[in-house]
Amino acid sequence: MEEKIVLTDDEVEMYVVEETRINNVNYILVTEEGDEEEEIAHILKDVSDENDEEAIYEMVEDDSELDYIGRIFSELLEDIDIER
Repeated sequence: MEEKIVLTDDEVEMYVVEETRINNVNYILVTEEGDEEEEIAHILKDVSDENDEEAIYEMVEDDSELDYIGRIFSELLEDIDIER
């Protein structure tokens, strides 16, 4: 998956690596484009409601939620090792 999104608050372009839906919440794993072997990835949570024209994502900051969703993405992406 090579979808690109722009985080408007920071004007940063991120690339969607994977997405999943858990308990009716959409999560995406994103990374900045780079030539580094170990890229920094972020897990974002869709916090928009049905009236929003565009999806609104926030970084997952809760440690237990981050660990749980990180393990899900690790299983979905067998060839990628996700570390905290």
